[in-house]
Amino acid sequence: MVELNTPQLDAVFHALGDATRRQMLRELAQADRTVGELAAPFAISLAAASKHVKALENAGLIRREVRGRTHVCHLNPGPLASANEWLRYYEAFWTVRLDLLDELLQQEHPPVSSPPKGDTP
Repeated sequence: MVELNTPQLDAVFHALGDATRRQMLRELAQADRTVGELAAPFAISLAAASKHVKALENAGLIRREVRGRTHVCHLNPGPLASANEWLRYYEAFWTVRLDLLDELLQQEHPPVSSPPKGDTP
């Protein structure tokens, strides 16, 4: 099981907690982008886009390559695996509990079968 209190996992969830950063990751899943290209779909400044990119970098979700004055961002999906593993643990936890609840509800209120059509008075 994945460690619950790791700084990287905290950084990943922090980065994923913002819709702008999630959209930036989606764009990077399609192809590498410059910081300017990542900023373009949003009504934000280049400085604001750089702060979002920095949060993604701190989480290890992207890496930035400097080519002269251009910063090209590449997706690094590895840290998403740890977040997915953490979430899957709780998915299993809730699946078991909801299945038990369903069984209890079925025992208390068994499904009522409908009379066959044509047999009603």
